[in-house]
Amino acid sequence: MSSPLDLSAVSRRAFLRTASFTAAALSLPRGLLAVTGSDRKLGVVLVGLGNYATHQLGPALRETQHCRLVGVVTGDAAKGAQWARDYGFPASSIYDYDTMDRMADNPDIDIVYAVTPNALHAEHCIKAAQAGKHVVSEKPFTVSVAEADQVIAACQKQDVKLSLGYRLHFDPYHAELRRLAASEEFGPFARMDGNFSFVMRNPQWRAEHGLAGGGPLMDLGVYIIQAALMAAGEQPPVAVTAKSLHKSRPEFFKDVEETLEWTMEFPRGERCRGYTSYNDNGNQFRAEAAKGWYQVGPAFGYRGLKASTSARGELSFPPFNQQAAQMDDFALCVKENRESKVNGEMGRRDMCIIEAIYRAMASGRRELVRYA
Repeated sequence: MSSPLDLSAVSRRAFLRTASFTAAALSLPRGLLAVTGSDRKLGVVLVGLGNYATHQLGPALRETQHCRLVGVVTGDAAKGAQWARDYGFPASSIYDYDTMDRMADNPDIDIVYAVTPNALHAEHCIKAAQAGKHVVSEKPFTVSVAEADQVIAACQKQDVKLSLGYRLHFDPYHAELRRLAASEEFGPFARMDGNFSFVMRNPQWRAEHGLAGGGPLMDLGVYIIQAALMAAGEQPPVAVTAKSLHKSRPEFFKDVEETLEWTMEFPRGERCRGYTSYNDNGNQFRAEAAKGWYQVGPAFGYRGLKASTSARGELSFPPFNQQAAQMDDFALCVKENRESKVNGEMGRRDMCIIEAIYRAMASGRRELVRYA
């Protein structure tokens, strides 16, 4: 009987085939070695167990086909234990914010999703990347372009993939907006208008600049920016104007804007007016072209979206779980070793636009958008 190292018992062709496969595998990023070509569901850890994780992402991970919840990061041990019971993962997969580095030793974890307040996204995404895990950041990506660059660099250094919680890129109503923009069925969309607002009644981190990085523009306005870019064929705006409107509750919104309106100017002359507020109600987006229009309203919610066009009237798509589709797509990106369509560069682009809007709000002048 030959020993395991006796190559005479193996054909030259078989040996070379095995050696070639091994070399190809070793050339993959370390986060891909265990999952590329695998049929198993990838393990997801949620960082932060607030309202969005509890009521949207957690339930969505019960519906996903390519990934599953295998752990959490939380500052509340009792809450973490309850999640472990509810989702069936071991107590050893409950981490706190100071022990995230230990995720590197857990082979069940493939993807880490940062769902903490905006100003903490960069820190937690970088920690996840340093643990060798693929990364998802909830929107907004970060609170500055400089932080976006740091996260992108950390993911590149560790050879892990990076995606964003831009769920509407997976929603059929916004897919139709992108289709109409690409086909120019109505001609190029030249005029766009978006409003996303709600009345914030109770104190929360979103009204604290240190945690939110800004007011409703960071939280809600980014959806309007995304929709306008879809309508403009993903050609980014070149300039913006903006102003913060009168605060009717200045004691509540001490260090963030309460209401903001802005205009984006695109390369071909298209313009989009955006309006967002924490003291008003609105949820719609409209794009107009020379030969027709497309309107979504409600436009930016988790479900119940509606749309209509000048050509076909009201549109209807089957019920759809945006978060499940978003997370399944990223799991497939990891398995198939391809980049997410909602990647770090897209998030960085949007932070460049947001920074320009805040500059315009402060200066009262038209400001160019700087992408370099």
